[in-house]
Amino acid sequence: MASKVWFITGTSKGFGRIWAEAALERGDDRVAATARDVGTLRPLVERYGDRVLAITLDVTDRGAANAAVAQTIERFGRIDVAINNAGYGLFGTVEEVSEADARAQMETNLFGALWVTQAVLPQMRAQGSGHIIQVSSIGGVNAFPTTGLYHASKWGLEGFSQSLAQEVAAFGIKVTIVEPGGYATDWSGPSARHAKTMPIYDGVRAARASARATFVPGDPEASGAAILKVVDAEDPPLRIFFGTAGLPMTRAEYARRLETWETWNDVAVEAQGDYVAQRAQKGS
Repeated sequence: MASKVWFITGTSKGFGRIWAEAALERGDDRVAATARDVGTLRPLVERYGDRVLAITLDVTDRGAANAAVAQTIERFGRIDVAINNAGYGLFGTVEEVSEADARAQMETNLFGALWVTQAVLPQMRAQGSGHIIQVSSIGGVNAFPTTGLYHASKWGLEGFSQSLAQEVAAFGIKVTIVEPGGYATDWSGPSARHAKTMPIYDGVRAARASARATFVPGDPEASGAAILKVVDAEDPPLRIFFGTAGLPMTRAEYARRLETWETWNDVAVEAQGDYVAQRAQKGS
């Protein structure tokens, strides 16, 4: 397997750190590891030396994203794998979320991924290859109470990434959307942000907490071997769940959607009308 150059955002901890280490442990791969606080990347540099390029990056800064990508290409000559992992969870009902909360969530989870994606595309097109991995969530194809704006950011990420996959396939560029379920990371802990709560929604929060009480999280360390299989695949998937919860949950969700669409299909057909006949009638 030829060595690869990786560009990973949000590498200070969690999936980003684990996947960087998985790549570096192979011996030949090189990693541009980015984080808001470059000091958190010092252990990677100390362990793997000049195969790691530690870069300070706030993904909401488009200019900084462009500069980080340029720095990586200057150092390593190319980028084979770009992983948009930077992001966080925003907890709050739709009514509770402030404008500042909502904009900050979108700036990081959606626009941050967009800026990095746009930054790596010219190099990948020029080299005729590349793999962009977007870290979405089980919440990118499902939605639950108290995380509405988080879902909006991930559904947006999934939407532009599916379009992107079709746009860049002819250039030899692959796109994969990774949709993790719940893992034992600090996504819902220290990394999370919380809107100012309204007591009227306390019951909604309690019900959500109860629903999650019996959930068994995945082991984030196990995802390292999994991401290598995705990256090394000759024909990688557009979408892949990480964890056991995603597939059964989404089967049920899509079954409910199809049932509703079918139940209301008569109204949908009525809404189509007959534009051609109406135009002909007006013309006569």
